[in-house]
Amino acid sequence: MKKYKFLKKLWLHSVRLYIQIGLFFYYKNISLIGKETIPKDQPVLFLGNHQNALLDALLIATKSGRFCYYLTRAAVFKKPLVSKLLQSLNMLPVYRVRDGWSTIAKNKSVFSTSVGLLHDNQAITVFPEGSHSLVRRVRPLSKGFTRIVLELREKHPNTAVNLIPVGFNYQEAKQMGSCVALVFGQPIVSSDYNQLNTIEATKQIKEDVFNAMSKLTTQIPEEKYDIVLQKLTERQVDFTDPKTVNRCIASNFEECSSQPLKTGVFKGVLKPVVYAILCLPILVWKKVLKPKIKEEEFESTFRFAVCLTLVPFWMLLLFCITISSFGLVSGLVGLISSLLLFLVYNKA
Repeated sequence: MKKYKFLKKLWLHSVRLYIQIGLFFYYKNISLIGKETIPKDQPVLFLGNHQNALLDALLIATKSGRFCYYLTRAAVFKKPLVSKLLQSLNMLPVYRVRDGWSTIAKNKSVFSTSVGLLHDNQAITVFPEGSHSLVRRVRPLSKGFTRIVLELREKHPNTAVNLIPVGFNYQEAKQMGSCVALVFGQPIVSSDYNQLNTIEATKQIKEDVFNAMSKLTTQIPEEKYDIVLQKLTERQVDFTDPKTVNRCIASNFEECSSQPLKTGVFKGVLKPVVYAILCLPILVWKKVLKPKIKEEEFESTFRFAVCLTLVPFWMLLLFCITISSFGLVSGLVGLISSLLLFLVYNKA
């Protein structure tokens, strides 16, 4: 048993390190705000808006400072091999009505498992909007996460969970080399609702979490969404600074800050070289994978997957070819130079 736990921990540390390296190359900048509010040895429920599919979960996994379990839509667990891989990464399937009414009952077991994990001072990530969307606002929350909180209260009345609202703020969610900011809010402690009955507690928890999340990410009113988004884009606002953007919206665009417009000349010079080196991965991405993506929210996720898998294998192949043709030193120089080129290109 101890050996299993050690191997599981080693596996999770290794995967997290690999993903951290990938995210470092993928994004120009990742900002963390409010991370100091996250308890290190208490039960935590991360609750974030869901703009960018799997990348949201990966950012929590690598930047929150906690090893998390993730409530994930059951549809991705259909293939046995994929299911085993996801479970090894602490992902738990959650069933929705679209998966069939007969599957909803399975959620009872998942919620019970979640309660046990929280009682054991673990951390769980939930995206309470219930689906992903590129819209820049917090959408209505489902009550699934409140069931976990209230079941924990029922089974373990002396255990309080810290609800941590999280705001994901992408400058350009679908773009590689963009910027993202994770804003962690103050913990909302579940014991504060102990005096309320189940119905009242469910309603109040949802409302408080929604209000907290709305302050941590850009909140564009639904009824004026397209108009407001256009005005914000024209003013070149920094979407990784939700407090400033929301103030801009609230002031009817009188108190807005703009980002300096970058020409991208340096990046334009490097682009042909980068594309020449990564010709095969880029060709596979653009001609094979990208056309098959049906939901635009998954575009960045699949591009990142290519960066994590196909690009390293391609670079290893080029490294081996260079070694066999020109020797080890030339191979190492070529590999290191390429990595530095990619880094400069994405950070430019």
